[in-house]
Amino acid sequence: MKKTFALIGAAVAVLALSAVSASAQSPIVIKFSHVVANDTPKGKGALKFKELAEKYTNGKVKVEVYPNSQLFKDKEEMDALQLGSVQMLAPSTAKFAPLGAKEFEALDLPWLFKDDATYAKAMKGAVGKYLFSKLEPKGIHGLAYWDNGFHMVSANRPLLNPSDFQGLKVRISGSKIADQYFRGMGAIPQIMAFSEVYQALQTGVVDSCENTPSNYLTQKFDEVQKDITVSYHAHLQYAVIVNSKFWAGLPADIRGQLEKAMDEATDYTNSIAHTENVDALADIKKKGKATLHYLTPEQIVAWKKAMAPTYAWAKGRVGQEVLDVIAKELDIKMN
Repeated sequence: MKKTFALIGAAVAVLALSAVSASAQSPIVIKFSHVVANDTPKGKGALKFKELAEKYTNGKVKVEVYPNSQLFKDKEEMDALQLGSVQMLAPSTAKFAPLGAKEFEALDLPWLFKDDATYAKAMKGAVGKYLFSKLEPKGIHGLAYWDNGFHMVSANRPLLNPSDFQGLKVRISGSKIADQYFRGMGAIPQIMAFSEVYQALQTGVVDSCENTPSNYLTQKFDEVQKDITVSYHAHLQYAVIVNSKFWAGLPADIRGQLEKAMDEATDYTNSIAHTENVDALADIKKKGKATLHYLTPEQIVAWKKAMAPTYAWAKGRVGQEVLDVIAKELDIKMN
């Protein structure tokens, strides 16, 4: 009998060791959720990170990418990250204000960045570091900033002068800064999840939206909006973020390999953003579903004048400190 128990005990020990060994060999899974299509700059960046992360960790990490709000709508995904239901997101920076990090909304100020290079320099420098520090108390660790270029705006009528916006219901992602500059133009901003925009435009729930050329093309917004103004009045950027507890719990060597993968994926994403948007604009024109309009210098001055009060209003919203950090980095005056 003792021999039998010994044999059973040995068998159990072997099974336990096998289970531990199998568990040790199981890859660490990172669920990476975002709200846009795979063939946008952000979509391609997420896939590039997956490729590099799995390569540099020799398969010890498996990245599962979920585009187009497959897991969560964009208004739900932040809760999912904080609860650990998903490990990685790449939301627009406007999504951090509801968490108490209103400073990020300063990036939405109209006519702030003169070009992609100016944006990239600011986010790799003091501005980017300052803003990420605001997320740590929220259980969120910032990894990188991804560029998606500048916003256009559209409707079923040409939008060339501020008066053309009067009474338009314009979809915004939630930024109070965007809310203000559209109100300055006479529009009525409407907060709406990105995944709901196409149908809302198609059915007339909203009249207008703003977004980058690549998002207009991949979401087919040009098929439900007759007129698009290539205004480039504000910038759209994303922050790649992870659950802090999950990130801190990774082995140091794995974390280092993932940081390397993210750095390279970021360089890749930001390098293609401009080209992707130029190509998307050409494709929209080629499709011919919508008419593209370009602002004259006089019209740009009128837009800037109508939107200018947003800067004074922003002090009370985002705080003077972040405005000073941005002004110093960009060498500009905020008002």
